[in-house]
Amino acid sequence: MKQLKVSVIILLGKEINKTLLKKCLASVNWCDEIIKVDTKSIKGSFSDWRNEGLRLSKGNWILYIDSDEEVTSSLQKEIVKIVKDSNIKSNAYAIPRRNFIFGQEFKHGGQRPDYQKRLFRKNAFDRWVGDLHEEPIFTGKLAHLKNSMIHHKDLNISQMIEKTNKWSEIEAKLMFDANHPRMNLVRFLSAGLREFYLRFIKQLCFLDGKNGVIYGIYQIYSRLISYSKLWEKQAYIIHT
Repeated sequence: MKQLKVSVIILLGKEINKTLLKKCLASVNWCDEIIKVDTKSIKGSFSDWRNEGLRLSKGNWILYIDSDEEVTSSLQKEIVKIVKDSNIKSNAYAIPRRNFIFGQEFKHGGQRPDYQKRLFRKNAFDRWVGDLHEEPIFTGKLAHLKNSMIHHKDLNISQMIEKTNKWSEIEAKLMFDANHPRMNLVRFLSAGLREFYLRFIKQLCFLDGKNGVIYGIYQIYSRLISYSKLWEKQAYIIHT
């Protein structure tokens, strides 16, 4: 039986853009095995879905990609070179990501290089953990690739708000379960100012033009929604 070198695992979300999925699949047709994980049929978190793909995989190397992402030809060559090198010392690789938002590639606001841990040697990889921001557990060194994958993050405002409403609920619960200090006016102001400093001062989101400014404002809004839901949970416990 042929030994598989690279298994690619693709998460298929609730709403799939068929055009983007077609591009995604075409960009990984060089892999030895393509595993599609239908997140609608498996209850759980991103960690659970990624772990299910790992369980089904047979390759020596595991590559994770989402249905709205693409592997560029230069990244493909870099990965193939690593897989063929028997002397390679790293067991895991973070891949830089080029993010397209509102039809424009963002280069600021935390969107570049946006490293994602996505390539692993299977015999050194254990599992994913975390309900919201999942993290891989592996042995050995993490290295960073030079070439990027492409991420079509082209959500409209309504879709972005819907996404925030879903994930802020999880984030608020995690903070509540961790006994986060009670929210008050000072903490709300502090959270908003910290996010403003991060997006506008440190990450210079405005250098991506008006689209960057709008996205920076959205990030502040998203952060405050998470803390508002935390406040709601805390207030409910206090009054009951």
